[in-house]
Amino acid sequence: QWERLWFLILTSSFFLTLVWFYFWWEVHNDYNEINWFLYNRMGYWSDWSIPILVITAAGFTYVTVLLILALCHIAVGQQMNLHWLHKIGLMTILITTVVTMSSIAQLWDDEWEMVFISLQATAPFLHIGALAAVTALSWLIAGQFARAEKATSQMLMFTAYLAVVVALYLVPLTISSPCIMEKKALGPKPAIIGHRGAPMLAPENTLMSFQKAVEQMMYGVQADVVLSYDGVPFLMHDKTLRRTTNVEEVFPERAYEHSSMFNWTDLEKLNAGEWFLQNDPFWTAGSLSRSDYLEAANQSVCKLADMLEVIKDNTSLILNFQDLPPAHPYYSTYINITLETILASGIRQQAVMWLPDTERQLVRQIAPGFQQTSGLKLDAEHLREKGIVKLNLRYTKVTNEDVRDYAMANLSVNLYTVNEPWLYSILWCAGVQSVTSDSSHVLRKVPFPIWLMPPDEYHLIWITSDLISFIVIVGVFIFQKWRLGSIRTYNPEQIMLSAAVRRSSQDVKIMKEKLIFSEINNGVETTDELSLCSENGY
Repeated sequence: QWERLWFLILTSSFFLTLVWFYFWWEVHNDYNEINWFLYNRMGYWSDWSIPILVITAAGFTYVTVLLILALCHIAVGQQMNLHWLHKIGLMTILITTVVTMSSIAQLWDDEWEMVFISLQATAPFLHIGALAAVTALSWLIAGQFARAEKATSQMLMFTAYLAVVVALYLVPLTISSPCIMEKKALGPKPAIIGHRGAPMLAPENTLMSFQKAVEQMMYGVQADVVLSYDGVPFLMHDKTLRRTTNVEEVFPERAYEHSSMFNWTDLEKLNAGEWFLQNDPFWTAGSLSRSDYLEAANQSVCKLADMLEVIKDNTSLILNFQDLPPAHPYYSTYINITLETILASGIRQQAVMWLPDTERQLVRQIAPGFQQTSGLKLDAEHLREKGIVKLNLRYTKVTNEDVRDYAMANLSVNLYTVNEPWLYSILWCAGVQSVTSDSSHVLRKVPFPIWLMPPDEYHLIWITSDLISFIVIVGVFIFQKWRLGSIRTYNPEQIMLSAAVRRSSQDVKIMKEKLIFSEINNGVETTDELSLCSENGY
């Protein structure tokens, strides 16, 4: 009973670590967001993503090796005899995995949506892999089936395995991927908007970052605007200056103040590039050229006016705003000041996607050409009534059906933050018009979705795989029944009788081992010499 319990724990650990490993591998798209989320919780920047991935991979590999060894023991009729050190390691991995998964579910449940989105890209291939694994497992199941003494045990074992196999054969009926489509139905490539410029090539929200985005010929850029205490619009994402400047060195007593409470003369004294080289948030600082490295190290806080001067000729712009503290002197007029700065730059009004809901009616009056953009997911009719022409949403908040419905209502959808080519491919197949990305220099080189498969071709692969699996499983069960059907117990008399009848050296060896194991398990201290009758006289 204890052996069965530990085998159940081992199997549960395998599947849990497999799910966690798959999850953490797929959320590679959001590693920077996760690190930023943890930074806000802990107060200091540290790259947790790679250590967690390495630890997860090591734990999954350890559990997988133990499971394979356990199955090998079962296949030859032995008990697992799991060492106590392995039991401790197994329980540690199981508890750690459960606690970590529960913590992610509570702190950031939205991230689990990534698993379902990723299955749109990986499910067809995971299905074939799972089919191969279950088919290979038929050798062990068929062996246990042939050795079982009771018909009830055989029936239960066969029924359980058959249920798993049939469910696996029918899983493709539930797989829905936008990339299972005819090539001629594929829409245009989604436009790419640089998230805070080109943050993998230069420090975010700096002039260098937006210059790199323009060099990459991006469709647009996204920027976060704040108003200084003396009324100068500048670019900053966080509420404080700690993460992306050296404010703790220059103004240590003011490090936790809201960024808008600094005068521009103070902001000009800060360095906004050294953190990028020290923290290396995207593991790209080492690939910079010598000149780019030096330029990044000397970046300063960027004015909105300076950024507009760089991008105004041929790049669109999504503007996001931080709410100012009520004590700010321009708390009630910061929208007007920002509008004046934008219009004075000479950028085309049609190139500006206005995201804030604050004073939207005033913005329409002063700049009627702006593309009114909403960050809220509402029904299409309500959005049209509000004069919204574009949506800016996180990619986990929108389904393929939503994209089609918005497109039918003539509403354009931009999704953020999309960094991985596989995710970009899925959204391309779904018909998304544009995406915001940290890795715009990577996505612009994607000429076609990573995979695109016509439905007929996918159905052919599905049915062929199922047929091959079915034929192999039937063949294995027949062979194992023939090979082991007459040897169901470790009873010495039956072993000797079977050996005398079959006269097969291989069977004799197997039955010798079974007899020895049977005697050992019964507590036999010493064994008499074993003689088995054969035509050679042994």
